[in-house]
Amino acid sequence: MFDHILFPTDGTEQADAVLEYALDMAETRDATLHVLSVVDDRSFLTLDDDRVDEVRRELEAQARTAVDAAVDAAADRGIPTTSAVDVGDPSPAIIEYVADAGIDLVVMGTSGDNYERNIVGSVSQRVVKQSPVPVLTVRIEE
Repeated sequence: MFDHILFPTDGTEQADAVLEYALDMAETRDATLHVLSVVDDRSFLTLDDDRVDEVRRELEAQARTAVDAAVDAAADRGIPTTSAVDVGDPSPAIIEYVADAGIDLVVMGTSGDNYERNIVGSVSQRVVKQSPVPVLTVRIEE
């Protein structure tokens, strides 16, 4: 049923806690774990033009580090993986990856009912609303 599981990560400690759920789901179902990190390019809107390339490279390097750490954790458990780093608005990028890669399940964190943090809607809320496949959300603590 779940042959391709997506774990979107932003590289935070909270995402690392969610990784354990994604690894468990992939391991018990003999599934491939897809690890994706999306550099949110909306953060570039307030930067001076001459800083955009530098900041983009730095954020892409951080995203690659996060993806590589998750891939290494999966490899330690014998879980096959594929990985990607993308740049864009995270929730549409995740939904696009789901469709393009044939994902069966998304495993991601959510901060729950934190009004201040979710005033515009969190990435996980938008993914749950738009995803064509099941989304397992894991409550993360600050």
